[in-house]
Amino acid sequence: MKKPNLLEKYDKEIIPELMKKFGYTNKMQVPKLKKIVVNIGLGEGSKEFKIIEKAMAELTIIAGQKPIITRAKAAISNFKIRKGDPVGCKVTLRGIRMYEFLDRFINVAIPRIKDFRGVSLKGYDNSNNYNLGIKEHTIFPEMDSDKIEGVIGMNITFNLDAKTREEAHELLKMFNMPFRK
Repeated sequence: MKKPNLLEKYDKEIIPELMKKFGYTNKMQVPKLKKIVVNIGLGEGSKEFKIIEKAMAELTIIAGQKPIITRAKAAISNFKIRKGDPVGCKVTLRGIRMYEFLDRFINVAIPRIKDFRGVSLKGYDNSNNYNLGIKEHTIFPEMDSDKIEGVIGMNITFNLDAKTREEAHELLKMFNMPFRK
């Protein structure tokens, strides 16, 4: 099986450059991408399971891996949701699938976003992971626009093992993530 382009780029270009920039003495100190989690939240799925099934089928096509159903952790009476009701689906990508998804996301899907000016610099959490919200899943070329009934939004989390926010940002920048200026 062929190594994904971004993984090759990481091994040959990004690791040496980050070692030089941050003064690492060992390759293992260089921050890396651990996993990518793609999450679709569908509150209305608790009332009609067909909505969840449809979202799962579309997420399977996008990610290349079968998602799991996420369930409500607590009851919310205002939304008529009980504890344990299905409220969405998510998929966790690691290894080769993760790098292939990242390559497609950065080079194919992001350029298809209407009026795109770059991803926000404010998406980092306290663990230096990067979170990104997408309003339309139709930006992925795998989605056939004739068969899509409704637009689904999703949250993508890039789980990094960087020690500082600057390291995490530099790693994503070297993967060609288009940040705002």
